[in-house]
Amino acid sequence: MYRTISRAAGAAAGLCLTGAAPAFAQSVDETVNQIFANSTGWFVSFIFSPFPGTSFPWIVAWLVIAATVFTIYFVFIQFRAFGHAISLVKGDYSDPNDAGEVSHFQALATALSGTVGLGNIAGVAVAVGIGGPGATFWMILAGLMGMATKFTECTLGVKYRNEYEDGTVSGGPMYYLTKGFAERGLPGGKILAVMFSIFCILGALGGGNMFQANQAHQQISGIVGDYPGWITGVIFALVVFAVIVGGLKSIARVTEKVVPFMGVTYVLAALVIIIMNADMIRWAFGQIFQGAFTGLGVAGGMVGALIQGFKRAAFSNEAGVGSAAIAHSAVRTKEPITEGFVSLLEPFIDTVVICTMTALVIIISGQLLTDPETGLYLVGESGMIQTADGTSGVSLTSAAFASAFGWFPYVLALAVVLFAFSTMISWSYYGLKAWTYLFGEGKNKEIVFKVIFCIFVVIGASANLGPVIDFSDAAIFAMAVVNVLGLYFLMPIVRRELHSYLERLKAGEIKKFH
Repeated sequence: MYRTISRAAGAAAGLCLTGAAPAFAQSVDETVNQIFANSTGWFVSFIFSPFPGTSFPWIVAWLVIAATVFTIYFVFIQFRAFGHAISLVKGDYSDPNDAGEVSHFQALATALSGTVGLGNIAGVAVAVGIGGPGATFWMILAGLMGMATKFTECTLGVKYRNEYEDGTVSGGPMYYLTKGFAERGLPGGKILAVMFSIFCILGALGGGNMFQANQAHQQISGIVGDYPGWITGVIFALVVFAVIVGGLKSIARVTEKVVPFMGVTYVLAALVIIIMNADMIRWAFGQIFQGAFTGLGVAGGMVGALIQGFKRAAFSNEAGVGSAAIAHSAVRTKEPITEGFVSLLEPFIDTVVICTMTALVIIISGQLLTDPETGLYLVGESGMIQTADGTSGVSLTSAAFASAFGWFPYVLALAVVLFAFSTMISWSYYGLKAWTYLFGEGKNKEIVFKVIFCIFVVIGASANLGPVIDFSDAAIFAMAVVNVLGLYFLMPIVRRELHSYLERLKAGEIKKFH
């Protein structure tokens, strides 16, 4: 199927290149869309289908329930270990002689670059636009609970990773599903690992690649004017290939610079707007808390706000998907639990900090229209809250920031491009590790996947492959179905590791290096 798509989309890109028959290129797009929609529509519908009689997708409930279970099972580890996690990221306990490829900070930056992105900018705007300010409360709650899920999967990722003689490592759900199930005498681990790997490769090529290239092209063309997407695709493909051909250490060196830069830039801009409107902060939080339990007149009321908040948190930080466990597995440490501690910072930064900042700016900027008499939000026929400029998604976020800084849409466009780039290089590593799990380790096998990945960058930027993106998003959440199922069976192993580490830390056996 993917070979057919590559040929069809490649033909479309070629026609764009020569400037000939753009109508034909468009018809190729439509044909590919139709073929994909017909053959995979059932899978997409199944993954994102709601519970009967509700609009609550079962996959979101699957992730939220898992986060709740892990939070209780590990006795609110996300709060107990928060301070120690920061010490680990600072390098206080890092032994340079430990096996692994990257530092705690680099592993966190690589994983964050795969999750911090359009979900924090456009996704939050959609959640608030449908669920109102109250969606922010439920988003924060789901983010806080998701920290326990990240802790569980990333501890297992390091514990069951493969370490090779050349110093490289391979880890992630496919390895802990295989080894962990075997260690506990459970059947089916290998089958789950293969299923996870297949979904991971499909998700990496689509949601982690084509969608990002597509959105980056839209942002750039929105500022410089319309031009063929293949140009953006080729430039991105060359830069991405230059980074990923150097392996994880090369990826980590880029992400440890790009992620803090774009994250700090975005948060600082948000902070400036919030400080400029300091008199409205108490009111904004009042709207968030009141909306969380009353809905403030939005479609679906409190339940609508809850659904949107939980959905955005699940889609944004990917806790339970298993992708981050692949990046965190490469850390330099001999204590698997330390990377579990570090990883729980990820949903906090992604959802609790960045997503909340976006929501506050949208609420404070006055983009959401209210009835002056009742104070309730004005909901349009589409079920979305009416906005000052009639915008939604990334345009709503852009308009909210532009209300304070007229030049901010340009900064936002740069942020989207950087977010897209960093997401692509992180997901190239996730897809690569799933690929080598299925087909074996080796430089040649790695290069084959990296070339395929870069071809799909060009396809994503050139083509309008809606159903292909829908399918790959569904594949990413299908990873969560397999991964969370495995985590339930393996969480006693994590608890054993946790107790052992905390006892040794308390006894002074684990010492600081800095």
